[in-house]
Amino acid sequence: MFDFRLKVFHTVAKRLNFTKAAEELFITQPAVTKHIQEVESFYKCKLFERNGTKIKLTVAGATLLNYTESIFNIYRDIEFDLAALNESVKGSIKLGASTTVAQYVLPKYLALFKQKFPDIHIELTDGNTEHIESLLVDNKIDLGIVEGQSKRQNIKYIPFIKDEIVLCTSITNKAIKKSTITLNELQKLPLVVREQGSGSLEVIVAALKKVNVKFSQLNIELILESSESIKSYLFHSNAFAFLSVHSIFKELKNNELKIIDIEDLSIERYFYFIIQQGGSNYLQELFLKFMSRDNFKL
Repeated sequence: MFDFRLKVFHTVAKRLNFTKAAEELFITQPAVTKHIQEVESFYKCKLFERNGTKIKLTVAGATLLNYTESIFNIYRDIEFDLAALNESVKGSIKLGASTTVAQYVLPKYLALFKQKFPDIHIELTDGNTEHIESLLVDNKIDLGIVEGQSKRQNIKYIPFIKDEIVLCTSITNKAIKKSTITLNELQKLPLVVREQGSGSLEVIVAALKKVNVKFSQLNIELILESSESIKSYLFHSNAFAFLSVHSIFKELKNNELKIIDIEDLSIERYFYFIIQQGGSNYLQELFLKFMSRDNFKL
């Protein structure tokens, strides 16, 4: 019973919002308040500082959060290790991933997952972020991994791994000899970009807006629907493109593409796991635990 109260504390401490914690735990806000008061009474210390509608952790609260992180990580490891020993773990899971993730991040880890759980059938669909979110809402996939800025209310977004989007071009492109350019110079370059609905494009537009550059001010030479087609175009032109650093590791290593830095512009984002709000199943949870425990720190 006290474990649940710790879970309530942990959720509030991570969200710093009683209402969001109540929604995530499927209990009322007064129930959340009651559980927090009971934890504070048990440990005889104040865990949160309250200022109107805003809250923050006290020193004691931050200390307890460190311990609850460890506790729930241990619980997760117990469940995962015992599940891995259970030879009856069977079933199927339908995954959807945005193009960059599906091509450059997931395959290695899907192979590792299959080695551990050979009787679980996996189907992977790729597409742009908008398409993957729609598949999830329409119950055509169980779990998605997307990129981008927008958030739909009926989808829960769980941070996966950080990514950086960089400006790159062919190593043979002599149009620019320096390794760093200004925002004004960027607007003159011939650019190849992803299609509307692409999470990458959405992130790029948002980042440019923050430095007062409109997407319409860019010199768009071509629109293509995948990183692979963009890279191939770069190899045969003097164009430039914004691409995920995950998608060009091989080309950088092989000295085929080079990165051009832009003064005052850095484009970072997260890839996100997405599931429907309030909906989860055992295999879905198993896959999430595998990805977070064995491979990435969420």
